[in-house]
Amino acid sequence: MRASTTLMSALVLASAAAPAHADTRFLAYDAADRITQAMTRGLTLEVERGLFGALRLNGLYSTTSRGSARLERGGPDGVRRALEPGASESDVYAISQEGDGRGLSRALCPGAESAWLVAGRVRAARPLTLHAVGRWADGTFRPCVTLSYTWRGEWATAPTAGPSGE
Repeated sequence: MRASTTLMSALVLASAAAPAHADTRFLAYDAADRITQAMTRGLTLEVERGLFGALRLNGLYSTTSRGSARLERGGPDGVRRALEPGASESDVYAISQEGDGRGLSRALCPGAESAWLVAGRVRAARPLTLHAVGRWADGTFRPCVTLSYTWRGEWATAPTAGPSGE
């Protein structure tokens, strides 16, 4: 009996010390309005499910053309304050300037030095709203564009680099 108690204690300690494995998913959305369609048509979000089910955005892929950007959680307080009155989204993500991120920032916020996306709670099979906010050379934060998406589905793996797999 004592050996089984010792073994059970060792297993509990080992499982507590092991790192929690994040669940990475790829959620696809279609543009819901003309403005969004002109900017992105559709996108796929790389999301990571945390320990208690919360989702964190890690990346954004263009669903219909080549392009992707890494997203980093967090940003200055001025980003949230720049949102239009009535916006309920509050999760801020910086658009990485590496790779295609710089081009995405410039497309969403022309003339801004840097850009962020503000999202609400991301959930499968639900519409999605993203607000782009930019910071200009004078240090002011301004809203750039609001993007609205409808749910499309979930990918089993990350999308390819382009529509033809190039």
